[in-house]
Amino acid sequence: MEAINLNDYPYPSQRMPVLARNVVAASQPLAVQAGLRMLLRGGNAVDAALAAAIALTVVEPTSNGIGGDAFAMVWDGESLHGINGSGRSPAALDPGRFDDMAGMPMHGWDPVTVPGAVDLWAGLSDRFGRLPFGDLFEPAVQYARDGFMVSPITAARWADAAQIYKGFRDFERTFLINGAAPRAGNFFRCPDQAKTLTEIAETKGESFYRGALAERIAAHAADTGGRLSASDLSGHASEWTTPISQTYRGVALHEIPPNGQGIAVLIALGILRWFDMADYPRDSADSLHVQIEAMKAAFALAHRCVGDPAFMRHTPEQLLDEGRLEAAAKAIRMDKAGEPACGIPPEMGTVYLTAADAEGMMVSFIQSNFTGFGSGIVVPGTGISLQNRGYGFTLEKGHPNRVGGGKRPYHTIIPGFVTRDGAPVMSFGVMGGHMQPQGHVQMMTRIFDYGQNPQTAADAPRWQICKDMSVYLEGGGFNPWVIGQLRRLGHRVVVGDPDWGYGGAQLIMKLGEGYCAGSDPRKDGQAAGY
Repeated sequence: MEAINLNDYPYPSQRMPVLARNVVAASQPLAVQAGLRMLLRGGNAVDAALAAAIALTVVEPTSNGIGGDAFAMVWDGESLHGINGSGRSPAALDPGRFDDMAGMPMHGWDPVTVPGAVDLWAGLSDRFGRLPFGDLFEPAVQYARDGFMVSPITAARWADAAQIYKGFRDFERTFLINGAAPRAGNFFRCPDQAKTLTEIAETKGESFYRGALAERIAAHAADTGGRLSASDLSGHASEWTTPISQTYRGVALHEIPPNGQGIAVLIALGILRWFDMADYPRDSADSLHVQIEAMKAAFALAHRCVGDPAFMRHTPEQLLDEGRLEAAAKAIRMDKAGEPACGIPPEMGTVYLTAADAEGMMVSFIQSNFTGFGSGIVVPGTGISLQNRGYGFTLEKGHPNRVGGGKRPYHTIIPGFVTRDGAPVMSFGVMGGHMQPQGHVQMMTRIFDYGQNPQTAADAPRWQICKDMSVYLEGGGFNPWVIGQLRRLGHRVVVGDPDWGYGGAQLIMKLGEGYCAGSDPRKDGQAAGY
């Protein structure tokens, strides 16, 4: 690994790295400020991360919401803890319902799963937080009640959503203004969200799963054809878990174990360990080729094997077997692109954030509705847009991720955390559907193979494998000769933006007594600290 260079800025950027002892980085600046408010009040990194996450449900509802899922990892100063806040499908969901369908429905009640974010908020606060739970909601409630100015990229996603969810009346009443999405700079208020968040704060989340809010959710399902029941909600609990890891260039990358796709990152890095990336210049055709081929192999394996752990036929340890990874590495040809049978999960909307404090606590946190505003189902009078995470199920019989009642689907949202010799190095993530594991790999190679600092790694041009195995390269970022070389190797290269872009990275790296943070210029957000 090369030393991190804080003076290396080879790519066009709108930002510089933030160097401070307390830092928050997120995809929306108002949410970042919510987190900083908690730190300045005497809270810790968990308080900051939760306040930012709760605020994001209001100020960036195009990618996450009160009715979504979340995952997190926390370095508490001594060790790393993981929490899986994903919900299960309704117990009454019959897989036979989908027999005549080509794939899982994206919208409506069929893909709705139990929202897990609220329970994760409460669990994290109870175990690691310093401030009263209710304090964490103050910025979000203020934004929802009094209004906030919509940021540009969020406004663009909102305009898309107005067309996608056309005809979902409760969505239109709650999230549109006179039938239209708010534009950048418009004020938007959602009093229903303010009331709901206040009730969650006052009951420490109990109302959402076993109280008045749960009753409203279940009643709306019963009235409109949904299967989500009061018992589905009351039976939900987040799962504390031990992160799984892969060593790479002297550090260890940790991910939440399945049902998430973080294991795909570990597989890819386990393959890349067999190559000396220093032999391949940064942003060269050889460097990109090896990363792309490793990612293809990782996706192929994850798509075949990952789902609800209770239904998986292979353990994470088996999927990360050194012999398997060595064989996959040896199968990569430097003179030809491969064509492994590869599954790519669908695109979606997600928010990633990270926070760190002067006492050494660091948090890696991700939260999502799955696609945009989710299912399109909004519980009347609550501002709760229910996620469509069940869209991640497959209809293939016998597959561990086949749709069924009471199951957690294959999950795309993944927080990352890096340690060295048992000490924290970096909390990071790259939101954006199937871009997430690909983004993790690119951040790891840029920082730990090529010595780039977090902001430079976030600024750098990205590649992305898409569903048809074509390789998208970010426009204007790569040398034309490199693009030609990749095509000569057999990669089906497309230069430009796929439908959902190249994701959004947020990173915080430990540097001595403080941190270096980077925030993706492809998003509205920022890194800020003091």
